[in-house]
Amino acid sequence: MTDRRRMNDRRRMTDHRRTTDRTTDGAHTLPDVHADVAVTDALRADLTAAGFTVEGVDALWGTEAAASLHRGSRVAALRALDARGPSPLGTLATLFVLGLPVAESDADQAFARTGVGALERAGLVRTAAGQVAPTVDLRPYGFVDDAGAGSWWIVSDLGELALGAALDEEHVLGIGGATTTLSGLQVPVPVRRVLDLGTGCGVQAMHARRFADQVVATDISRRALAIARFNAQLNGLDGIEFRLGSLFEPVAGERFDRIVSNPPFVITPRAEGVPSYEYRDGGMVGDVLVETVLTGLADHLEPGGTAQLLGNWEYHWGVDGLDRVRAWFEHTDLDAWVIERERQDPASYAETWIRDGGTKPGTPESDHLMAAWLDDFATRKVTGVGFGYVVVRRPQPGGAARLRRFERVPETLGSNPAGLGATVARVLDAASWLAEHDDTALAAAHLRVAGDVTEERYYWPGNDDPTVMTLVQGGGLGRRVDADTALAAFVGACDGDLSVAAIVGALAQITGVDEQALAADLLPAARDLVLDGLLLPA
Repeated sequence: MTDRRRMNDRRRMTDHRRTTDRTTDGAHTLPDVHADVAVTDALRADLTAAGFTVEGVDALWGTEAAASLHRGSRVAALRALDARGPSPLGTLATLFVLGLPVAESDADQAFARTGVGALERAGLVRTAAGQVAPTVDLRPYGFVDDAGAGSWWIVSDLGELALGAALDEEHVLGIGGATTTLSGLQVPVPVRRVLDLGTGCGVQAMHARRFADQVVATDISRRALAIARFNAQLNGLDGIEFRLGSLFEPVAGERFDRIVSNPPFVITPRAEGVPSYEYRDGGMVGDVLVETVLTGLADHLEPGGTAQLLGNWEYHWGVDGLDRVRAWFEHTDLDAWVIERERQDPASYAETWIRDGGTKPGTPESDHLMAAWLDDFATRKVTGVGFGYVVVRRPQPGGAARLRRFERVPETLGSNPAGLGATVARVLDAASWLAEHDDTALAAAHLRVAGDVTEERYYWPGNDDPTVMTLVQGGGLGRRVDADTALAAFVGACDGDLSVAAIVGALAQITGVDEQALAADLLPAARDLVLDGLLLPA
């Protein structure tokens, strides 16, 4: 990182310290959240006793009201609560999910162990005129990973619906789509140390702790670290160390077995009047922050260590976005697998993030921000922005990069992120296996079809021979591979009993094709199928 970038990051940290707990629009004061063990223990007991779980809240107002709430309307949920009558679960859901005040008498019942006064001192609520109002969002969160099913309660800042206004620049984000994507992308293999770079509310650090002895969670925001610490303590998780600082500065000279990060990668113009949200905007021009994070991984990964991250990258006039990312790794020995899931044009990208900050379309504020974004993109010749996943591995000493893969995978494929971590692990293992097997060794190997692979065949009416054959991966990224007759027959014969060479020889004899020519076609295809997980070493 250049001295200028370090200075800008430190300036943002200083500005944050000055503005923490400031009032937004004269109405909302950012809470100062304190993680007191007695409070978190008592609150955990109250939340458990009330049945404050994902299933409990969904059952409270039903799927239709939940869907309406997701679209930004609380009316259906409130009507369902009114029909049910008061209960501790209803009080908790009204207060912390809907973001509405409740009667102090109802709050006293819901927080019988914690006490409303203790909650207020912890920074979770405020009281006035017999009413208790939320100062944070606190909601249940359920998940499934390779360690099994789990559930937590996650504190974050109040959202736009509860505030009735745009978000504050120091907003600490809760659970969203990016959260579940990255948590699903984490490799579920036990390791010693993990770094969560830019932890936010701490949920990635909490996920990482399920597979690590120790986690270090960093952030430039003191408030984010306070909330993350509260979340870990509320859910009874130890082994997570929280450190304040920008990017890799808090872990200078340290290495980790795994690094996970949902960095503040959003590309925001550095113009007057454009808000910079700490949870998403890194304070650098364009995609420089993502480049800085990716190029810094080599200095902080143990040999054999991996990193899983999310990111944005720009397309410039005449320059492909994935080619730009490829160049970032050009002078490293890191394995790199970059998956672009979506690409947006400049206007669509700007609209997405302007709305994300709580500024409604069609307003003068939105028009001003839109102009700033488009001016910035035009000045820097940006034609689009890609979004996706980045997987990195540092080779063992003396090893060379074995995986350099930069691809576009349609957003509709692999839509369930929960199992992607296991897929990442399999791909990394497959890349190592393939690097150790030249064509001669691959020909001698025995392969088998993965259990989630099926084959689709399409026929013209009245024809016995298929016109299209497609291999379909049921898990992972849900890949679909078009296959000709030879490849389909080859895959069908891969049951682990025969070597690759034996199968190719048999197919050549049956079809009357030259065996060497057939091997030249099938061996590269077999490598791709092994890397994608459709074929496995037996």
